[in-house]
Parts: sequence; structure tokens; C-alpha cells
Amino acid sequence: MEQNQLDAETISCSICLDLLKDPVTIPCGHSYCMNCIKSHWDGEDQRGSHSCPQCRKTFIPRPDLQKSTMLAALVEQLKKTGLQAAPADHFYAGAQDVACDVCTGRKLKAIKSCLVCLASYCEKHIQPHKNSAPFMKHKLVEPSKNLQENICSHHDEVMKMFCRTDQKSICYLCSVEEHKGHDTVSAAAERTERQRELQERRGKIKQKVQDREKDVKLLQQEVEAINLSAEKTVEDSEKTFTELIHLIQKRSSDVKQRIRSQQEAEVSRVKELQEKLEQEITELKRKDVELEQLSNTEDHNSFLHSYPSLSDLRESTPSAAIDIRPLRRWEDVTAALSELRDKLQDILRDIWTKISLTLTEAEPEPESRAYFLENYCQIILDPNTANRRLLLSEGNRKVTWMDQPQSYSSHPDRFTVYCQVLSRESLTGRCYWEVEWRGAVRVAVAYKDISKKGEGYECFFGHNDKSWALECSQGGYRFVHNNIWTSISGPGSFRVGVDLDHRAGVLSFYSVSETTTLLHRVQTTFTQPIHAGVYVLASGSSAELCEAR
Repeated sequence: MEQNQLDAETISCSICLDLLKDPVTIPCGHSYCMNCIKSHWDGEDQRGSHSCPQCRKTFIPRPDLQKSTMLAALVEQLKKTGLQAAPADHFYAGAQDVACDVCTGRKLKAIKSCLVCLASYCEKHIQPHKNSAPFMKHKLVEPSKNLQENICSHHDEVMKMFCRTDQKSICYLCSVEEHKGHDTVSAAAERTERQRELQERRGKIKQKVQDREKDVKLLQQEVEAINLSAEKTVEDSEKTFTELIHLIQKRSSDVKQRIRSQQEAEVSRVKELQEKLEQEITELKRKDVELEQLSNTEDHNSFLHSYPSLSDLRESTPSAAIDIRPLRRWEDVTAALSELRDKLQDILRDIWTKISLTLTEAEPEPESRAYFLENYCQIILDPNTANRRLLLSEGNRKVTWMDQPQSYSSHPDRFTVYCQVLSRESLTGRCYWEVEWRGAVRVAVAYKDISKKGEGYECFFGHNDKSWALECSQGGYRFVHNNIWTSISGPGSFRVGVDLDHRAGVLSFYSVSETTTLLHRVQTTFTQPIHAGVYVLASGSSAELCEAR
């Protein structure tokens, strides 16, 4: 078997690792498949020289190749005797594998390493350790490239000792020299102790795993409860809104029916009056014809005889009795419906805000800044938006109100009247930042397209529907949006945190000290990306967008 294996290696191509096909022998004496060595040399043509893949000897010029008839015949003969190919490629050691220390030439993969011999062995060369009594006492482990780490660099001895004082592996000579007097034990004894500690740790880990698995089950149950509760609430809300829609539809139908009924009655009344007037017109025209005929009568006696009967006219319907009421007679209905719509919108908005805040406040308010710092955003102020009374410093993170205008260039994004500035970044998603303030300022957020020119409310942070602002001063806090003010009570602090959840439409302001305390929260729908903003209210006041720390 071993002889056949040796023969197989002898007549195998070291390039394709298979039995030789059309074998050729090159000048250095090594043999290859003709196609394999040709392909190898084709890749070396540009170098101008050609080499042997095994011994690396070079040839100039490229040798001519002739088929080795003797080797070809030997291969064919051995094939007939059942000879197998050389070991497949996956048996040889690659760059990431541990190679057998005994193999010569191309080394096979090691299957074991010996901690006594400090060598690694393939399947063939490990046999003495399995069959020979002296070797069977050696300690075999999985193949390792780090066997030399077991050799003492000072004494070139196997490190079988462990110094507990210095917490390092040592050899026996080390224990009686530089580690003399230290707490030393055999590596095996230390391993036993550490193994015991390891098992204890594993026991604790297993217990923690069991505890965490119980916690996971509890959380899964909570998820199921949350889903059931949410589904029930969704069903109830859909039922409520369906009933509300049906009620509105019924009221719409009632109003429509009443209007149509009134329309029919009014049209009938007007047509009746119209017919009466048309009859009266006909009668008057007939009377006028008779009077015209009487007027043309030449017989005086006939005229005088007929006149009394023709001159009498029935009393006509007075024009003042005709009540002309155009479309404005329905204006009261339209006005009432408009008022209903506005009130309903207000009610829905208030209820939505209440629902949103209820859902938001269902979660415990975090007190640790670490929770917010996970979403911390580095905010830089945009000089192109800064009013000329504002001085930017600290890398455009700090803004200060100045008595003298700054020499900023003209820009369409610059606030011309109010001492305001916007951030350079547009914010979406989840974002948190903090502002250190002095004096009197407004910490704001706004859309990029907020008006910049003039002194109207459309330019003023908090006084329009494009901005939200928390006013901070020695007198406390106030919140303003769309020119609606809200007084706020909370702990005083010169640092304010702003938490934005753009997608959820939640904007929160916090007083930041050792803990974070919620000052005010807004639930809305953001239709554009948000920019951070600052309005400095008075001379000497300042605000700085803080770095995360």
C-alpha cells in the first residue's frame, strides 16, 4: 500500500496533482503533463525565461517538449493494476493549514500536534504515536501553528510550569532562577484550577442564559399582549370612526333633504306667484285693447255709455309683496356648515394631540442623558442665514448678539430683521442636540423655506406654522408655535436638550443638568426636513450648540 502510494506520487503531475497525461520530462529532470507545463510556461513568456514549478531552475530559451514514451507506458501499466491518483489537493497543506513537520517536498496537512515532541504530523507520520508504547504517552492535540510558544525563549526548554506571581508560563529552569521564591506550580495543576474556575463560570453563564430565556419569554408574552391590545384598539377606533362617518353621512343626507324640500317649496311658491302675475298681465293687455278701441270710438254717446264699465280695474298684486330672495338665502346654511367643519377640525386635532401624547407618555420618560446621546447630532450654524447682528464663533456652533453689525455678504437666505440663524444641516429621522444659553434666547426648529425678509410674523421663529420655539430666559420658559403661547414650568437650567423624531412627528424639549427633565412636547406632522435654529433676543445674549460629551 505504501509502495503504491509512493509510486502514485512519483508519476503524478505536481501542477494538476493527477496522474501524468502525455508526460514530458524537462531539462532539470522533473516530469509534468504536457498541457500543464505548456500552460505554466505560456504564463511566463513575457519574462523571457521559463522555470520548473518544483526546483525553480530557469531555462533560456524555452525548451522543446517531447512526450516521454517510457513514463507514458508506465502510467498506463500502473493504471491497469488499479493504481489511484496522487492525494487530492485538499490533503495538501495550504497557507492557512498546519503542515506535517515530517513530510518532505510538498507537505500534507497535519491531523495532530504533539505537545511533547512539539511537532505536527499527518495521517501517515502520526502512526508511531498511535502504535508505539513510548509515544502513546505523549499529549496529542488539534493541529497548532503555535507549538513554539511552549518553548522557553531563555532556556530552550518546554514550559511545563506556571508562575502565579507573574501569571505566565515558565520552564523548570525559570522556576529555580529568575522566578525563584515565586508561587509556582505545574502547568497541569494550574490548568486544573483554571478548569474548575472555568466550569464555575460556565455554570453561572448557563444560569444567566436560563434567566435571560425566561426574560425573553416574558417579553414575548408582553409583545403578544401589546399586539392584542393594539389590535383591539384599532378595531375600536375603526368602529368609532365608522359610526362617526355614518353619522356625518346621515346628517349630510338630512341637510340635503331639507334643502331640497325647501327648494321645492320656494320654487312652487315663486311659480304660483309667477302664474298669477302672468294672468294679470294678460288681463291688463286685454283691457288695454278694449280701452284703445273705446278711445277710437267717434260716437260720443257710445263712448260715455261704455266708459264706466271699462274704466274699472281689479286691484293688482303690489310689487312690494314680491320677495326676491336670491342665493344668499342659503348663505346661513353654508356658514353654519363651515362653522361645523372648523369646529370638527379643532375637535379632531385636539383629540389627535391627546391620543398622540397618551401613546407617547405611555413609555417611561428616560432620565439618563446616555439614552439621548445615542442619537446625538453635531449641529453647525449656517453663516449664510445669520442676521448681521449675530457673531458666529467656536466653529460656527456659537452665536452672540452684537451691538455692531457684522460684515456678512448679501445672501437670499439671510434673516434681514430678526436676530436669527438656522443650522446648515437638514434633519430627518431621529436626532438629538443640546444648546447652552445665556441671557434670553429662543431654541427653535424651522423649515428651510421660512421667510427671511422683513419683520412680519412669517419670518419670526414661533409665530407661524413653519417654526416651533422654546423661549429661555431668567424668567423661565415659554413655548410658541403659530403665534400661540404656552407657559411652561420646569427646573431651571442653562442647557436645553432638543429631541426630534421627524417621522413620528414628535418634538421634545428638555432641561438638562445631572438628569434630563421634559419641559414640553409637540405632536405634529412634519412636511419638510427640519433645521435647528436660534433667536437671540437681547444684547449680550448667546447660545452655543454643544458637542457630544
